[in-house]
Amino acid sequence: MKFCSSFLLVLALALGARAENLKSIDSYSDAVAKANARLTIPEWPQTPEAVETSTKEAIKKGNAALDAIGKLDPKKVTFQNTVIALDDLAYEANNVGNKATIIKQANTDPKMRAAAEKAVKAINDWFVGIDYREDVYKSIKAFAETNPQLTGEDKKLLDETMRDYRRAGLALPSEKRKEVEQLRKQLAKLGTDFDTNIANAKRPVVFTKAELEGMPEDFLSKPGIKTGDDTYTVLANVTWQFNAVEENAKSEATRKKLYIARETLAMEKNVPSLNQMLTLRNKIALRLGYKSWDDFQTEPRMAKTGAAAQNYIDDLVAGIEPKFAAELSELQKMKQLDAQPSEGGAFAAPRINIWDWRYYQNQLKKQKFAVDAEALRNFFPFQKVLDGMFAIYQRIFGLKFEKIAVPYKWIDDLQLWAVSDAANGEPLGLFYLDMFPRDGKYNHFAEFEIIGGRLLPDGKYQRPTVTLLCNFPPATADKPSLLSHSEVETLFHEFGHVLHTITTRAKYGRFAGTHVPTDFVEAPSQMLQNWVWDKNVLDSFAADYREPSKKIPGDTIQKMKDAKLATAGVFYRRQFAFASLD
Repeated sequence: MKFCSSFLLVLALALGARAENLKSIDSYSDAVAKANARLTIPEWPQTPEAVETSTKEAIKKGNAALDAIGKLDPKKVTFQNTVIALDDLAYEANNVGNKATIIKQANTDPKMRAAAEKAVKAINDWFVGIDYREDVYKSIKAFAETNPQLTGEDKKLLDETMRDYRRAGLALPSEKRKEVEQLRKQLAKLGTDFDTNIANAKRPVVFTKAELEGMPEDFLSKPGIKTGDDTYTVLANVTWQFNAVEENAKSEATRKKLYIARETLAMEKNVPSLNQMLTLRNKIALRLGYKSWDDFQTEPRMAKTGAAAQNYIDDLVAGIEPKFAAELSELQKMKQLDAQPSEGGAFAAPRINIWDWRYYQNQLKKQKFAVDAEALRNFFPFQKVLDGMFAIYQRIFGLKFEKIAVPYKWIDDLQLWAVSDAANGEPLGLFYLDMFPRDGKYNHFAEFEIIGGRLLPDGKYQRPTVTLLCNFPPATADKPSLLSHSEVETLFHEFGHVLHTITTRAKYGRFAGTHVPTDFVEAPSQMLQNWVWDKNVLDSFAADYREPSKKIPGDTIQKMKDAKLATAGVFYRRQFAFASLD
């Protein structure tokens, strides 16, 4: 015990010294000036009152800019004082809204989160209202009617601005426009409420050790899991805990109990909200002249109509059906072996329920391919994975990542990194890392923009700042955070969004980073996540934390690939179901 305490003290001092040696953002000032750029650490409001004030000031400033556009003489409208001015004011307000979103999703203080929720609602409401500023629309329409000879990004900005006005219903009579505006504002508010209710929901589910048969001892010994002599508490709202039980617990009753607990999070509040949202969506679509909400949503996308999107999904479902059926049959055979005979000694035909598929896929991988997902965690300690991913992305994109000092932290282990061009030292952006779960935090994995990239009016380029919010399994007293291979893939995927945002060169905030057509937004990350299936890449960072010279054998990696292919039918059939529902 004394040795451990001394070791921890030395470690703490070393880490403290290291933290003191971190660069500050000021150390990049010369490189920023040379690149004619701007690199910005956000100024974070740190009290509920400051959140409210910053929001009101942003809306006030935005309204003044809207007034200026609306008052323009139709004979003096230009691209700069109409379309670009609208993009500029939206960008500035959006940055304030982005900060409020991060506070809402990640701050440890419930009062700050509540203030940020109000701020997000206020800004969303204001953004909807922009579309219905008739004076602003008239000025922009007046410019569009001059038939300007724009090209490239300029033309795209004008075209999409006019398209959005049409889709907002600006061609409708005044009373109908006002109705659509109010319906959209109600919908935005309900959407924020829905997300907040999920984030705030905490659903502990208590089990005995017998009910958790099949769970690794490492899971049972995690902080907060063992809560009594034979009492284990699993948080249905914590993603890594939920996935671990669904994949490993032998008892179907246990898996079902936890699944229902998770899928009914905030149900009392959210089911009525969801019903209202569906009604509002339908009303909005009909008022705007669309047959349905899916037609409205798909119009600017490749599918163009809801029917075309559904036909595409149906074709995919039909194409994968033979493989899906074969995989499902194999899972049913596995469940048959676990089935209890009904009256008369007969076995009922097994059904793979939604709380079964993760477990039986995991068993299939173990039994048929000798792939033990839990055992593989030993090869993926979080810090080694992070360092390895950084090394890979720095090499393939010619980048340099440097950890820098964080002036303000909303959580103690928050990190801030600067990204530069490795060849010429040009600063490209900043990213925060907030990687582990806690109460009140966004409970999944995602990249959030804080400051978007764009060309500023003074000719400088604003480099982006983003954050990655994740919920990986935390470390324990005697083990580091250990990731599953699937979680490693998730990290590579989400960090792909970080790089997509940070490496932007777009002229306007509307098109910068991940502000691309919805059909494309996931493509870069989906490509980048495939690096975790390459042995050379895995060998560069994946090693048993207890015996660092031990790598994942090549035949094991091949079996992992075989297992992935063997379960692809169920995976994609599930994705198609999501697509159809969406």
